[in-house]
Amino acid sequence: MEEGTANRNAWVVAAFAAALDLAAVVCAYGFVSLLTDAEVITSPEAGRFVGPAAVGASVAAVLLTLARTLRHPDRQWSSIAWPALWSWLAAVVVAGLGYAFATGTIVAALLFGLGFGIGWFGLLIPVLAAIIGSLAALVGRGRDSGMERPRWPWERDDEG
Repeated sequence: MEEGTANRNAWVVAAFAAALDLAAVVCAYGFVSLLTDAEVITSPEAGRFVGPAAVGASVAAVLLTLARTLRHPDRQWSSIAWPALWSWLAAVVVAGLGYAFATGTIVAALLFGLGFGIGWFGLLIPVLAAIIGSLAALVGRGRDSGMERPRWPWERDDEG
């Protein structure tokens, strides 16, 4: 397969995987919050922007990481481990920075970011990124070996 086609396929698969990651994180956050009666962001001083910004940063990390790793979809380990690591790290850093901007305290922001990262909501991010990265690697591997996109019934030529 040509380099340009592989690069375009990687970006397309990564974009759909990032959209799925966003939907999965929002869904998981909703269910965990509902079942445990816990808030995603426990500190009211953090404000309303920290949670969505952390999730947005994690999804952006999944997009960029998968766009790079899916250029070689045969390396499935890198399509699982790197999105999980970078999405978690992006969420923790952005949560900490958001808390620092809201409160102005650096040490408390570091503790808040790490606390968010090791809590239920913070750990959901890398788990979902790893699952979605593995699914994206399967799709990328199929596209790399010549698999065509699924066709709607009216697009098929089989009259029979």
